[in-house]
Amino acid sequence: MAETREYRMEELAKAAGITVRTVRFYRERGLIPPPRREGRIAWYDDHHLARLRTIAALLERGHTLSGIAELAEAFENGRDVGELLGIGEPTEETPVRLTPEELADRFAGEVTPENLAAALDLGYLGTDGDEIVHVSRRLLDVSSALVREGIPLSAVLEAGQRVREHADALAELFITIIRTHTPAEAGDVSIDRLRPLAKSVVEAELSMALDRRLASEKPEDI
Repeated sequence: MAETREYRMEELAKAAGITVRTVRFYRERGLIPPPRREGRIAWYDDHHLARLRTIAALLERGHTLSGIAELAEAFENGRDVGELLGIGEPTEETPVRLTPEELADRFAGEVTPENLAAALDLGYLGTDGDEIVHVSRRLLDVSSALVREGIPLSAVLEAGQRVREHADALAELFITIIRTHTPAEAGDVSIDRLRPLAKSVVEAELSMALDRRLASEKPEDI
């Protein structure tokens, strides 16, 4: 593995495409970790450069500096980033810990600052020290499989955002139905018990929807 390169502040700013003043501002706001000190010289490395590129991508996606600072604090303190983004602790999904190199191997050439920002935005990824945490092994496996089939990761993440919106609406629908038509004293026990049925309905409907869509695209018999 190649050694991590180190930069003076001016070199770091140039590599990130920003000004020295901006680097200093981000450092003062806690958006990037403190540099390594050698006497009066501050040394930054590739981790700082990657963080600066991620900040730029998050700003482009509409995040505020305050929100990015909160993410940075979560990264540094190892807090649950899924909870920070409103996802919460998954009840059925298994989080996966990866090194940056392992993530790059899964999505060769696709781990760009823009895609990283999108994954953070969705709550798929967080960091804990030098490790990256993916919230769901199943989603990680499916995403990497789609990329291997030639689908750009950006398109996969965009689809994930649209699926998330529909899934949230379906979750609200099922929870409302269950709470409306089951004894109030049962509380969330009924939801946990009937959860597999809700998932089966969604899977069956999606399967039939795919069949209908494919059938509609077939040329009519002459």
